[in-house]
Amino acid sequence: MKNYALLVFLTFGIMFNAAAKTSSDIIETAIVVKTADEFVKIKSSELTPPVIEEILKQYPTSKLGGAFKNDKGEFKLIMVLKSGTRKTVYIDQHGNWINKR
Repeated sequence: MKNYALLVFLTFGIMFNAAAKTSSDIIETAIVVKTADEFVKIKSSELTPPVIEEILKQYPTSKLGGAFKNDKGEFKLIMVLKSGTRKTVYIDQHGNWINKR
């Protein structure tokens, strides 16, 4: 009889311990880090007129391979040069070139 009582207490102890452990161990943590240099792909129609003028002035024979924009209004442009190589340039919304490495 003592063995059955011990078995019952042991079973309840294991069940309650497992239930308590799973509920306390489940903690979801989400960390969102947003940087100012995070660029999002945009359509070329979203480029401002001063940016388009500067692109045509500096790269008249190149094609626009991709355009990206960040929260500060800066554009990251991938230019495909006449030779076929790609060059990444940065420019602000007012048409001022930015030097980034």
